[in-house]
Amino acid sequence: MVASRQLKTASPILSAARPRNFTDPPIPHKPLPSRGVELFPGLVADFSSSDIFAGIGGFRIALEKLGGECLFSCEWDKYSRKTYEAWFGEIPFGDIRELDPAAIPDHQILATGFPCQPFSLAGVSRKNSLGREHGFLCETQGTLFFQLAKIIEIKHPPVVFLENVKNLWAHDKGRTWAVIRQTLEELGYWVFAQVVDAAGLVPQHRERVYIICFDKARYPDRPAFEFPLPPKNRSALEEILEPAPDQKYTLSPKLWQYLQDYAAKHRARGNGFGFGIANPQGITRTLSARYHKDGSEILIDQGRHKPPRRLTPQECARLN
Repeated sequence: MVASRQLKTASPILSAARPRNFTDPPIPHKPLPSRGVELFPGLVADFSSSDIFAGIGGFRIALEKLGGECLFSCEWDKYSRKTYEAWFGEIPFGDIRELDPAAIPDHQILATGFPCQPFSLAGVSRKNSLGREHGFLCETQGTLFFQLAKIIEIKHPPVVFLENVKNLWAHDKGRTWAVIRQTLEELGYWVFAQVVDAAGLVPQHRERVYIICFDKARYPDRPAFEFPLPPKNRSALEEILEPAPDQKYTLSPKLWQYLQDYAAKHRARGNGFGFGIANPQGITRTLSARYHKDGSEILIDQGRHKPPRRLTPQECARLN
Protein backbone atom coordinates (compact mmCIF):
# COMPACT_ATOMS: atom_id res chain seq x y z
CA MET A 1 0.00 0.00 0.00
CA VAL A 2 1.06 3.59 -0.53
CA ALA A 3 2.54 5.22 2.50
CA SER A 4 0.80 8.39 3.65
CA ARG A 5 2.42 11.65 2.57
CA GLN A 6 5.24 12.37 4.98
CA LEU A 7 5.26 16.14 5.37
CA LYS A 8 8.35 17.73 6.84
CA THR A 9 9.30 21.28 7.74
CA ALA A 10 10.77 22.96 4.69
CA SER A 11 14.49 23.66 4.68
CA PRO A 12 15.12 27.15 6.20
CA ILE A 13 17.70 27.76 3.48
CA LEU A 14 15.15 27.17 0.75
CA SER A 15 12.22 28.92 2.43
CA ALA A 16 14.01 32.03 3.68
CA ALA A 17 12.71 35.29 2.23
CA ARG A 18 15.10 36.60 -0.41
CA PRO A 19 15.03 38.08 -3.91
CA ARG A 20 14.32 35.48 -6.57
CA ASN A 21 14.42 35.33 -10.34
CA PHE A 22 13.60 32.72 -12.98
CA THR A 23 17.01 31.07 -12.62
CA ASP A 24 16.61 30.19 -8.94
CA PRO A 25 15.69 26.61 -7.99
CA PRO A 26 12.12 26.08 -6.83
CA ILE A 27 11.14 26.42 -3.19
CA PRO A 28 8.24 24.77 -1.37
CA HIS A 29 5.15 26.84 -2.07
CA LYS A 30 1.39 26.77 -2.36
CA PRO A 31 0.73 27.46 -6.04
CA LEU A 32 -1.59 30.26 -7.02
CA PRO A 33 -4.52 28.80 -8.95
CA SER A 34 -4.84 29.71 -12.63
CA ARG A 35 -8.62 29.44 -12.69
CA GLY A 36 -10.24 29.28 -16.07
CA VAL A 37 -7.03 28.41 -17.95
CA GLU A 38 -7.64 25.55 -20.38
CA LEU A 39 -4.54 23.37 -20.09
CA PHE A 40 -5.77 20.71 -22.49
CA PRO A 41 -9.13 20.36 -24.28
CA GLY A 42 -11.76 20.12 -21.55
CA LEU A 43 -9.23 20.27 -18.67
CA VAL A 44 -9.32 23.57 -16.83
CA ALA A 45 -7.14 24.52 -13.84
CA ASP A 46 -7.34 23.86 -10.90
CA PHE A 47 -6.46 20.19 -11.37
CA SER A 48 -4.78 17.31 -9.60
CA SER A 49 -1.76 15.29 -10.70
CA SER A 50 0.55 12.44 -9.75
CA ASP A 51 4.33 12.45 -10.17
CA ILE A 52 5.64 8.99 -11.18
CA PHE A 53 9.40 8.47 -11.69
CA ALA A 54 9.43 11.95 -10.23
CA GLY A 55 13.16 12.67 -10.25
CA ILE A 56 13.60 15.97 -8.42
CA GLY A 57 10.14 17.21 -9.38
CA GLY A 58 10.48 18.93 -12.77
CA PHE A 59 6.99 17.97 -13.92
CA ARG A 60 5.53 18.94 -10.55
CA ILE A 61 7.11 22.40 -10.63
CA ALA A 62 5.62 23.13 -14.04
CA LEU A 63 2.15 21.81 -13.20
CA GLU A 64 2.02 23.61 -9.86
CA LYS A 65 2.81 26.89 -11.60
CA LEU A 66 -0.33 26.29 -13.67
CA GLY A 67 -2.46 25.76 -10.58
CA GLY A 68 -2.20 22.01 -10.18
CA GLU A 69 -1.99 20.06 -6.94
CA CYS A 70 0.23 16.99 -6.75
CA LEU A 71 -1.51 14.23 -4.78
CA PHE A 72 1.14 11.51 -5.04
CA SER A 73 4.81 11.08 -5.94
CA CYS A 74 7.03 8.06 -6.56
CA GLU A 75 10.82 8.05 -6.98
CA TRP A 76 13.42 5.38 -6.25
CA ASP A 77 16.78 7.22 -6.41
CA LYS A 78 17.87 8.20 -2.90
CA TYR A 79 19.52 11.48 -3.91
CA SER A 80 16.52 12.58 -5.95
CA ARG A 81 14.30 11.72 -2.99
CA LYS A 82 16.38 13.97 -0.72
CA THR A 83 16.10 16.89 -3.13
CA TYR A 84 12.39 16.25 -3.61
CA GLU A 85 11.85 16.33 0.15
CA ALA A 86 13.83 19.56 0.52
CA TRP A 87 11.87 21.28 -2.25
CA PHE A 88 8.37 20.00 -1.56
CA GLY A 89 8.39 18.81 2.06
CA GLU A 90 7.38 15.34 0.93
CA ILE A 91 9.21 12.02 0.67
CA PRO A 92 8.11 10.16 -2.50
CA PHE A 93 7.07 6.53 -2.39
CA GLY A 94 10.10 4.37 -3.27
CA ASP A 95 10.12 1.25 -5.48
CA ILE A 96 7.34 1.35 -8.08
CA ARG A 97 7.43 -2.45 -8.22
CA GLU A 98 6.11 -2.51 -4.64
CA LEU A 99 3.38 0.04 -5.34
CA ASP A 100 -0.32 -0.89 -5.27
CA PRO A 101 -1.75 1.25 -8.12
CA ALA A 102 -5.23 1.16 -6.60
CA ALA A 103 -3.92 3.04 -3.55
CA ILE A 104 -2.83 6.07 -5.61
CA PRO A 105 -5.34 8.93 -5.20
CA ASP A 106 -7.48 9.64 -8.26
CA HIS A 107 -5.97 12.44 -10.33
CA GLN A 108 -6.42 14.22 -13.65
CA ILE A 109 -2.87 14.27 -15.01
CA LEU A 110 -0.32 11.50 -14.60
CA ALA A 111 3.14 12.96 -15.30
CA THR A 112 6.16 10.72 -15.67
CA GLY A 113 9.68 10.60 -17.03
CA PHE A 114 10.06 6.83 -17.05
CA PRO A 115 13.66 5.49 -16.97
CA CYS A 116 15.53 6.47 -20.10
CA GLN A 117 18.87 4.68 -19.61
CA PRO A 118 17.77 1.46 -21.37
CA PHE A 119 16.90 3.48 -24.50
CA SER A 120 19.44 6.33 -24.57
CA LEU A 121 22.39 6.28 -26.99
CA ALA A 122 24.87 6.41 -24.11
CA GLY A 123 23.00 3.76 -22.13
CA VAL A 124 22.70 1.38 -25.06
CA SER A 125 26.38 1.82 -25.99
CA ARG A 126 27.50 1.13 -22.44
CA LYS A 127 25.29 -1.94 -22.06
CA ASN A 128 26.49 -3.28 -25.43
CA SER A 129 30.11 -2.82 -24.38
CA LEU A 130 29.40 -4.76 -21.18
CA GLY A 131 27.42 -7.47 -22.97
CA ARG A 132 24.21 -6.51 -21.16
CA GLU A 133 20.65 -6.31 -22.44
CA HIS A 134 19.06 -2.92 -23.10
CA GLY A 135 15.60 -1.61 -23.90
CA PHE A 136 12.71 -3.75 -22.65
CA LEU A 137 15.15 -6.63 -22.10
CA CYS A 138 16.92 -4.66 -19.36
CA GLU A 139 15.51 -6.39 -16.28
CA THR A 140 16.18 -3.56 -13.83
CA GLN A 141 14.85 -0.60 -15.83
CA GLY A 142 13.46 -1.59 -19.22
CA THR A 143 10.38 -3.36 -17.91
CA LEU A 144 9.37 -0.48 -15.63
CA PHE A 145 7.32 0.99 -18.48
CA PHE A 146 4.92 -1.91 -18.04
CA GLN A 147 4.65 -1.12 -14.32
CA LEU A 148 3.67 2.36 -15.41
CA ALA A 149 1.16 0.95 -17.91
CA LYS A 150 -0.45 -1.01 -15.07
CA ILE A 151 -0.92 2.21 -13.10
CA ILE A 152 -2.45 3.91 -16.14
CA GLU A 153 -4.78 0.97 -16.70
CA ILE A 154 -6.05 0.97 -13.10
CA LYS A 155 -6.21 4.73 -12.41
CA HIS A 156 -7.02 5.77 -16.01
CA PRO A 157 -6.46 9.53 -15.63
CA PRO A 158 -7.91 11.86 -18.30
CA VAL A 159 -4.42 12.97 -19.38
CA VAL A 160 -1.06 11.16 -19.33
CA PHE A 161 2.13 13.15 -19.87
CA LEU A 162 5.31 11.12 -20.56
CA GLU A 163 8.90 12.09 -21.37
CA ASN A 164 11.96 10.14 -22.50
CA VAL A 165 15.14 10.44 -24.55
CA LYS A 166 15.03 11.18 -28.27
CA ASN A 167 16.52 7.76 -29.06
CA LEU A 168 13.34 6.12 -27.78
CA TRP A 169 11.88 6.52 -31.28
CA ALA A 170 14.84 4.86 -33.00
CA HIS A 171 15.67 2.21 -30.40
CA ASP A 172 15.50 -1.37 -31.71
CA LYS A 173 14.70 -0.05 -35.22
CA GLY A 174 11.53 1.63 -34.01
CA ARG A 175 10.06 -1.47 -32.38
CA THR A 176 10.36 -0.07 -28.84
CA TRP A 177 8.31 3.02 -29.70
CA ALA A 178 5.80 0.88 -31.58
CA VAL A 179 5.21 -1.22 -28.45
CA ILE A 180 4.85 1.86 -26.24
CA ARG A 181 2.42 3.56 -28.62
CA GLN A 182 0.38 0.39 -29.11
CA THR A 183 0.22 -0.16 -25.34
CA LEU A 184 -1.07 3.37 -24.72
CA GLU A 185 -3.61 3.09 -27.52
CA GLU A 186 -4.83 -0.28 -26.23
CA LEU A 187 -5.32 1.35 -22.84
CA GLY A 188 -7.77 3.68 -24.55
CA TYR A 189 -5.80 6.85 -25.26
CA TRP A 190 -5.25 9.23 -28.15
CA VAL A 191 -1.46 9.57 -28.45
CA PHE A 192 0.49 12.65 -29.53
CA ALA A 193 4.31 12.61 -29.56
CA GLN A 194 7.04 15.01 -30.60
CA VAL A 195 10.74 15.66 -30.03
CA VAL A 196 11.25 18.98 -28.26
CA ASP A 197 14.61 20.68 -27.67
CA ALA A 198 14.90 22.37 -24.27
CA ALA A 199 17.13 25.01 -25.88
CA GLY A 200 13.96 26.98 -26.60
CA LEU A 201 13.54 27.54 -22.87
CA VAL A 202 16.96 27.12 -21.21
CA PRO A 203 20.48 27.49 -22.68
CA GLN A 204 21.01 23.74 -23.06
CA HIS A 205 20.67 21.50 -26.12
CA ARG A 206 18.54 18.70 -24.72
CA GLU A 207 16.20 16.84 -27.07
CA ARG A 208 13.50 14.69 -25.51
CA VAL A 209 10.41 12.86 -26.72
CA TYR A 210 7.24 14.21 -25.12
CA ILE A 211 4.14 12.04 -25.26
CA ILE A 212 0.69 13.47 -24.46
CA CYS A 213 -2.23 11.05 -24.14
CA PHE A 214 -5.97 11.78 -23.82
CA ASP A 215 -8.50 9.27 -22.54
CA LYS A 216 -10.85 8.37 -25.42
CA ALA A 217 -13.76 7.81 -23.02
CA ARG A 218 -13.55 11.46 -21.95
CA TYR A 219 -12.51 12.75 -25.37
CA PRO A 220 -14.51 10.68 -27.92
CA ASP A 221 -13.25 12.85 -30.78
CA ARG A 222 -9.52 13.15 -31.31
CA PRO A 223 -8.49 16.44 -29.59
CA ALA A 224 -7.11 19.22 -31.74
CA PHE A 225 -3.89 19.22 -29.74
CA GLU A 226 -0.66 20.77 -31.01
CA PHE A 227 2.69 21.05 -29.28
CA PRO A 228 3.54 24.72 -28.57
CA LEU A 229 6.26 26.38 -30.58
CA PRO A 230 9.44 27.29 -28.67
CA PRO A 231 10.10 30.97 -27.93
CA LYS A 232 11.89 32.85 -30.72
CA ASN A 233 14.38 34.55 -28.40
CA ARG A 234 16.57 31.91 -26.80
CA SER A 235 18.36 32.56 -23.52
CA ALA A 236 22.16 32.46 -23.50
CA LEU A 237 24.46 30.56 -21.16
CA GLU A 238 25.93 33.78 -19.73
CA GLU A 239 22.50 34.63 -18.29
CA ILE A 240 22.71 31.78 -15.77
CA LEU A 241 26.41 31.99 -14.84
CA GLU A 242 27.45 33.19 -11.39
CA PRO A 243 29.62 36.33 -11.36
CA ALA A 244 32.10 35.04 -8.76
CA PRO A 245 32.01 31.22 -8.49
CA ASP A 246 34.04 29.46 -5.81
CA GLN A 247 37.56 28.56 -6.94
CA LYS A 248 36.96 24.91 -6.02
CA TYR A 249 35.12 24.52 -9.34
CA THR A 250 38.30 25.38 -11.29
CA LEU A 251 39.96 22.27 -12.72
CA SER A 252 43.30 21.34 -11.25
CA PRO A 253 46.25 21.74 -13.66
CA LYS A 254 46.69 17.96 -13.58
CA LEU A 255 43.05 17.22 -14.54
CA TRP A 256 43.07 19.93 -17.22
CA GLN A 257 46.24 18.47 -18.77
CA TYR A 258 44.70 14.99 -18.68
CA LEU A 259 41.57 16.15 -20.52
CA GLN A 260 43.67 17.90 -23.19
CA ASP A 261 45.87 14.83 -23.70
CA TYR A 262 42.81 12.56 -23.79
CA ALA A 263 41.16 14.74 -26.45
CA ALA A 264 44.35 14.89 -28.53
CA LYS A 265 44.70 11.10 -28.43
CA HIS A 266 41.17 10.58 -29.72
CA ARG A 267 41.47 13.30 -32.38
CA ALA A 268 44.48 11.40 -33.74
CA ARG A 269 42.25 8.32 -34.02
CA GLY A 270 39.49 10.26 -35.74
CA ASN A 271 37.18 10.22 -32.73
CA GLY A 272 35.33 13.14 -31.20
CA PHE A 273 35.85 12.29 -27.55
CA GLY A 274 37.28 14.96 -25.30
CA PHE A 275 36.05 18.05 -23.53
CA GLY A 276 33.79 20.96 -24.44
CA ILE A 277 34.35 24.67 -23.76
CA ALA A 278 30.92 26.31 -23.75
CA ASN A 279 30.16 29.53 -25.60
CA PRO A 280 28.76 32.07 -23.10
CA GLN A 281 26.66 33.67 -25.85
CA GLY A 282 25.27 30.30 -26.94
CA ILE A 283 23.90 27.12 -25.41
CA THR A 284 25.58 24.10 -23.83
CA ARG A 285 25.68 20.45 -24.69
CA THR A 286 23.39 18.12 -22.76
CA LEU A 287 24.19 18.07 -19.06
CA SER A 288 24.81 14.43 -18.17
CA ALA A 289 24.47 12.45 -14.96
CA ARG A 290 28.26 11.99 -14.87
CA TYR A 291 28.94 15.73 -14.91
CA HIS A 292 30.15 15.81 -11.29
CA LYS A 293 33.10 13.58 -12.15
CA ASP A 294 35.15 16.03 -14.21
CA GLY A 295 32.66 18.38 -15.94
CA SER A 296 34.39 17.68 -19.24
CA GLU A 297 31.36 18.11 -21.52
CA ILE A 298 30.56 21.65 -20.31
CA LEU A 299 33.54 23.74 -19.16
CA ILE A 300 33.68 27.51 -18.72
CA ASP A 301 36.77 29.30 -20.06
CA GLN A 302 38.61 31.51 -17.54
CA GLY A 303 41.32 32.97 -19.74
CA ARG A 304 44.72 31.87 -21.02
CA HIS A 305 46.44 31.72 -17.65
CA LYS A 306 43.86 29.69 -15.75
CA PRO A 307 42.28 26.27 -16.33
CA PRO A 308 38.57 26.25 -17.14
CA ARG A 309 36.00 25.49 -14.48
CA ARG A 310 32.98 23.26 -14.01
CA LEU A 311 29.51 24.65 -13.64
CA THR A 312 28.48 25.14 -10.03
CA PRO A 313 25.52 23.16 -8.62
CA GLN A 314 23.47 26.38 -8.70
CA GLU A 315 24.28 26.89 -12.39
CA CYS A 316 23.39 23.26 -13.14
CA ALA A 317 20.02 23.80 -11.44
CA ARG A 318 19.44 26.93 -13.52
CA LEU A 319 20.44 25.13 -16.70
CA ASN A 320 17.74 22.52 -16.09
